[in-house]
Amino acid sequence: MSTERFLVIGGDAAGMSAAAQARRLRTADDLEIVVLEQGDVVSYSACGIPYWVGGQVEDRDALIARTPAEFAARDITVHTRTRAVEIDAGAGKVVTDTGERIGYDRLLVATGGRPNRPPIPGLDAPGVFGVHRLDDGAAIRAALDAGPRRALVLGGGYIGLEMAEALQRRGLEVTVVLADPLPMQLLDADMAERVCAGMGAMGMEMHPDQAVREILVDESGRARGVRTDAGSYDADLIVLGLGMGPEVALAERAGIRLGTTGAIAVDRTQRTRSHPEIYAAGDCSQTFHRVTGEATHVALGTHANKQGRVAGSVIGGRAARFAGVLGTALTKVGELEIGRTGLCTTEAEQAGFDYRSDTIEATTKAGYYPGAEEVAIKLLSEAGSGRLLGAQIVGGPGSGKRIDVLAAAIWAGMTAEDLAGSDLSYAPPFSPTYDPVVVAARVVSRIEQG
Repeated sequence: MSTERFLVIGGDAAGMSAAAQARRLRTADDLEIVVLEQGDVVSYSACGIPYWVGGQVEDRDALIARTPAEFAARDITVHTRTRAVEIDAGAGKVVTDTGERIGYDRLLVATGGRPNRPPIPGLDAPGVFGVHRLDDGAAIRAALDAGPRRALVLGGGYIGLEMAEALQRRGLEVTVVLADPLPMQLLDADMAERVCAGMGAMGMEMHPDQAVREILVDESGRARGVRTDAGSYDADLIVLGLGMGPEVALAERAGIRLGTTGAIAVDRTQRTRSHPEIYAAGDCSQTFHRVTGEATHVALGTHANKQGRVAGSVIGGRAARFAGVLGTALTKVGELEIGRTGLCTTEAEQAGFDYRSDTIEATTKAGYYPGAEEVAIKLLSEAGSGRLLGAQIVGGPGSGKRIDVLAAAIWAGMTAEDLAGSDLSYAPPFSPTYDPVVVAARVVSRIEQG
């Protein structure tokens, strides 16, 4: 029996999870595994870059889970600094930037995400930094060594907030410029306003509803600020946190079908809809929402790892299916913790749900216990049935991870009444007698029963 070749394009979360899972299930005599990675490292945590920049993580290598040598010891061959430039699906080959043509029996496209880069003059000027790869983090750290005083962060999503905190921790004056009315567009406005107020209380300048029109540069061509319709803001360095889209250029040129979201269309085994021998996983692939069943694109490392494992299982001969997403996510800025899962009100409206939303305020611990912090929880539920559709949390330390209880409840199709009667833990250092999650569910349940 001849040995098959499993070729992976992209050596981070999805790609390496798939390679590792396929190797667990099939031996090197049966399946050769080759990974092409355009960067210097594989299997690293891009989510850790803000904390490396901010100084909570001192060593870059702490963000690297496994090295190419460690994968080689498991009979997985990794070629770093090797970029795939063409997929010849008809011939079953991938062309690299050196002109090499590598054949495959099974191919996984795990090209990840592409940072959004609007056509703003000067966006490529020195002094403007992305936050996508470890090299980006290294470049920002090197710029900080020069002693800048003022930083501009463009964008108010997860990366924007995390980088704003990181730069403030490093002693810079931080200004955040948003094209949107509020940060964290995946939150409802009333919850995002709490985030905006919290950032302002930290001493950050917030400038919403101001799309950047131009990056201002000095005589040497280096960025020195931005211009919006409302005015100009000076800075010694500028960090981009403008979101991510799927990196699909390679797949699109090869004729691999894209979905309605612009990401690669796959079935629940991560097999592409157009080429049965080609799979896709991670930020480049389309998935589906657990609540609505509709196609969606959510760029999160949790999903990428799971999708890679599904693809690796199937290629390894074990049945597996991806179970969908809720978009559960968690971040913090300063002491303020922010979590969300399921649908926000805009998404619920677009999906055609007859829904209600309810917000409660409580404390993270018993009110008399030292360190009790305020927390706000917002629940979206289906009117009539009380089925939980979405949740958002904004509050002090101890708030954020409660989103996981709500995510599990939504995943399981629970109603507010189900959750209100559930057996959650209690002790004064951790929770009031009724945890805020239960309080929120009780409010919804009582209204539905009424």
